[in-house]
Amino acid sequence: MEIFKYMESYDYEQLVFCQDKNSGLKAIIAIHDTTLGPALGGTRMWTYDSEADAIEDALRLAKGMTYKNAAAGLNLGGGKTVIIGDPKKDKNPELFRAFGRYIQSLNGRYITAEDVGTTVHDMDLIHMETDFVTGISPEFGSSGNPSPVTAYGVYKGIKAAAMEAYGNDSLEGKTVAVQGVGNVAYTMCEYLHKEGAKLIVTDINKEAVQRAVDAFGAKAVGPDDIYAVDCDIYAPCALGATINDDTIPQLKAKVIAGSANNQLKSTEHGDIIHEKGIVYAPDYVINSGGVINVADELNGYNQHRAMKKVETIYDSLTRVFEISKRDNVPTYVAADRMAEERIKSVSTSRSQFLLNGHHTLSRR
Repeated sequence: MEIFKYMESYDYEQLVFCQDKNSGLKAIIAIHDTTLGPALGGTRMWTYDSEADAIEDALRLAKGMTYKNAAAGLNLGGGKTVIIGDPKKDKNPELFRAFGRYIQSLNGRYITAEDVGTTVHDMDLIHMETDFVTGISPEFGSSGNPSPVTAYGVYKGIKAAAMEAYGNDSLEGKTVAVQGVGNVAYTMCEYLHKEGAKLIVTDINKEAVQRAVDAFGAKAVGPDDIYAVDCDIYAPCALGATINDDTIPQLKAKVIAGSANNQLKSTEHGDIIHEKGIVYAPDYVINSGGVINVADELNGYNQHRAMKKVETIYDSLTRVFEISKRDNVPTYVAADRMAEERIKSVSTSRSQFLLNGHHTLSRR
């Protein structure tokens, strides 16, 4: 992998390699874009097949956070960290403290949070060395578990998508097929049930399914049967890539809106569902409640303020649907354009400001 070539082609700002021999830390911090503000993105700990794979993952995820934060209306750029190691075996307090010192050395250019393979406890250890970390324990002024907030954002996003598809955002009487009933999806189902939606659920965890059946009167189906059920809305809330060659022909829903990441197996599948007239709520827009929530910690966490900001996911998706129609492009393309337009407008106004400032100085 030619790192500078890759960074140049996707306009990355910085790649930081962090090593601490005593604790075994091997970490890569990727900062993609700080036009809108400091880069915010989680720390992932994973056993990568190679260092090249770890670098590529950090870069790819950092770019994704630039778009996610921009689309969410946050004044934050995109970054990500990967720590090379087995989260079950290779963790120790010294490792996270050493990593915290590296974050501190960036002086606020990068702010981290938990991600795959890391926990609130790990963030607390990082916090011993730096304030540039979110998702720490509530005792330190954090927001705690982000799942309920993410779920509320997804619920609002489903309403926006229903408005686009049906001309009305009421979910009363609508049938929603929910794939995966984990923490986020369970709370999302609670909101849907309260509004009078009918639920069809599936999960490889039978207890999670039973819990939804008991609490919401949901109908349970097998994991492979969820795609073909009669429903108005398909909500993928578990694994990625469930919108693919096998599932698209089975789908009866006019709306795809759920909390899962990377829902499209490839961009081609986004094109196909667009041609079929299915309204798709791009994943990184609809599931941005979690990042909106932790971003609020940077101002001293206020749950009411965070929830009000999460409600704007409805408006963000409405804007995505408008761009999709304006430019005649699939919604996954429209979401990227919305993020890019926001970054460009801030970049342009900043350049103009500096230019004007320069003229002022030169006239003195």
